[in-house]
Amino acid sequence: MSAVPGSADPVLLARPATTDDLADLVRLAGLARAEVEGERGGALLLAREYTGWTAPDRWSDVLGTDAGTVLVGCIGTVVVAYGVATVEQLDGAPLAIIEAIFVEPGAREVGVGHSLMDALVRFARDRGCRGIDARALPGDRDTKNFFESSGLVARLLTVHRDLTADDGGPG
Repeated sequence: MSAVPGSADPVLLARPATTDDLADLVRLAGLARAEVEGERGGALLLAREYTGWTAPDRWSDVLGTDAGTVLVGCIGTVVVAYGVATVEQLDGAPLAIIEAIFVEPGAREVGVGHSLMDALVRFARDRGCRGIDARALPGDRDTKNFFESSGLVARLLTVHRDLTADDGGPG
């Protein structure tokens, strides 16, 4: 997505990440982690699904592989967001999974996230995926609304019981 030439709107861009983007990816992953930690279900999500994203080696492992894509979202030349998607092989057709998408708070509501989402959908279509999945924490209306505005709808809910805080109820 880019602005109309001559307009005052910033140029928005979603592009493949490179090793030159590692510092920005690690910085943004730290912001994402801090944002998610306090949310309901956030600690378990971080422990299970988002392990290691604040380490440069984790990003280096996924950059440039055929198993997925790492994109950065920019306003002008400044990296303010990232999106990561992988592809799982299922019977019949593959499924794209958005592993993470994050826009730093000061850059939200200007279209960077939608630029990333459009690019992730193109990535999935180019690989013949039957669909694209993403995760949102319970109660995170902003993320849910963002995904819904991009055409995603709930197809599965994961429910959980925290046994560390168990009151001795059923089960």
